[in-house]
Parts: sequence; structure tokens; C-alpha cells
Amino acid sequence: MDLTKRPRRLRTDGIRPLVSETSLAPADLIAPVFVDATTKKRIPIESMPGHERVPIDEAVPRVKEVLETGVKAVILFGIPETKDERGSRAWAQDGVVQQATRAITEETDAYVITDACLCEYTEHGHCGVLEAGAPEQEHVTVDNDETLDLLAKTALSHAEAGADMIAPSGMMDGMVGTIRTALDGAGFEHVSLMSYAAKYESAFYGPFRDAADGAPAFGDRRHYQMDPANAREAIREVELDVTQGADVLMVKPALPYLDIVASIRETFDQPVAAYNVSGEYAMLHAAADNGWLDLEAVAHESLLSIKRAGADLILTYFAEEIARQL
Repeated sequence: MDLTKRPRRLRTDGIRPLVSETSLAPADLIAPVFVDATTKKRIPIESMPGHERVPIDEAVPRVKEVLETGVKAVILFGIPETKDERGSRAWAQDGVVQQATRAITEETDAYVITDACLCEYTEHGHCGVLEAGAPEQEHVTVDNDETLDLLAKTALSHAEAGADMIAPSGMMDGMVGTIRTALDGAGFEHVSLMSYAAKYESAFYGPFRDAADGAPAFGDRRHYQMDPANAREAIREVELDVTQGADVLMVKPALPYLDIVASIRETFDQPVAAYNVSGEYAMLHAAADNGWLDLEAVAHESLLSIKRAGADLILTYFAEEIARQL
């Protein structure tokens, strides 16, 4: 045994921080904010302890709470007052996200990202216009090309409201190129796109669907979200979004897909984002509530692992808690 090689020499308190390879900062984090047009008061989200739906007139105070922790970026999700088959409130000028975005950008210096998808706005809870006969099918099929036009209208309405970045999340083929063309054609070349480039059909989304009232009324999303078994497919998906003009590449979920985060980081030059999703958040809270885990410690370690895998940005419901620690 060669005892001249002793890795433990670099683990003492004096040197350990100096040789640490990965670090977290509040600037790495994006905080989700849920704005609800159906309520006049804040509503706790039971499956996501510490988070609430806030009414439109509470959007600015809520974002200011985030900013006080050192986190500078938020992503807005909207719960509309009404829904229909096409999700028309998604692109309404007086829609929930549009109103919140205008207020937040006027009254704060937060970097505002808006989620562009139809699932919160459709009666059926799917991410686009359904093909004929879809309600009778076991696995729902969304009309990809018709949905693209609606996503472009939604993105334009967000840009007009003042969004800094738009995040299309529906996993429609061609969504990045369609939205980029629409934005550029309307003079919004400066608005960036963070594509949910590798979004898996995951079982970890449950609490979010409760929070955003976006659960499918029937069927599932397996025909448009990625198969959790596939890794090479993620590279193909991401490459398409890169060629269409995506500025940031998102992997969702994060923890079960750290190999995907690492592969994308190694393959592409664009910034990589990872979404530490609601199920990942909720399960750590549940374990901590039972006294099995130290919540602050495991939350920090989880986010550190996402950063170590190669994520530049992390969307996380732990954003404020971790930022306070840091």
C-alpha cells in the first residue's frame, strides 16, 4: 500500500473549501411562482409545503419575497379563471400570466421567465389541441402542428407583457422554431427561449399538477413527452431545439435524469437548466416530516448534485430556502 497518496490531506477544514469543485449560489436558482386568477387570497399547496397559489394582486409581493433571499429569477405559472378545449386564456392580453408579468416587470427588477404551455388552460388538461377522437383513446394524441400556432400566440402575448425569457414546455415538435420566428417577426429578438428540450413523461410531476391545476382529465402524456427509458433520444431532441434557436436547454425532471444533464452538458455549448420538480421536493419534505432526513442538508446536497452533473441553472421549489442558507 502506497501511503504517500493520502486524499484525506485535502479534506481538512482549512483546505476543503479551497479545493471544492462545485458550488451553489442564489444566482444559480430560479424560483417557481404560481399566480391564480380564481382567488383573492393566498392558498397553501398541501402537497408542496411552504408554497402557495397567490392572486394576481399578490404577484408582486410574492416576487419581492423571492428577491429578498438573493434569488433574482422567477418562472411564472398561471391558473386561469376559465378553461376551454383550446386553452384560449393562455394567450389572452388580460390573462393571468400576462397581468402578473406586467406588474412584476414594472415594480421589481426580477428576471421574469414565463411558462408557455396549454395544459393549465385546457379543459382536458393536455398540452395542446386534441386530435379527433382523442377522448375515446386510451393514450391521448395532441395535434402537434395546430398546437404550434397557439404556442406562438401565447409566447407573443408574454413578450408583449414584458417577459425576459419564455419557456415552452409542451414537447411539441418544432415549438422552438415556431416561437422564435414569431418573436423575431414581431420585434422581440431580445426575448430569449429556455426550451424544455428533454422533458420526460415522469411520475414525479404529481404535486405540480395539483399546484397548477393541470392534471389530464383523461389519458396520459406518453405520446408527446419522452420515454423515461431513453437517453439517446434526449440528445436528438435537444439538437433539434438548438438548431431552432433555443438559448437555454432544460432537462425535466432533474434528479432521476442526472445522466441526461451530464450528456447534454458534454455535447452542447448552450447553458443547461434542470428542473428539480415537485415530486422531488415533496418526497424530501415527507421524509423530513417523519424525522428520517435533515431537510436543509438533503435539499442542499440534491441541488449540489444537479449542479455537479452540469446544470448551469436550477429551477427548484427549494430556491428560497437554499438561498437563505447560502
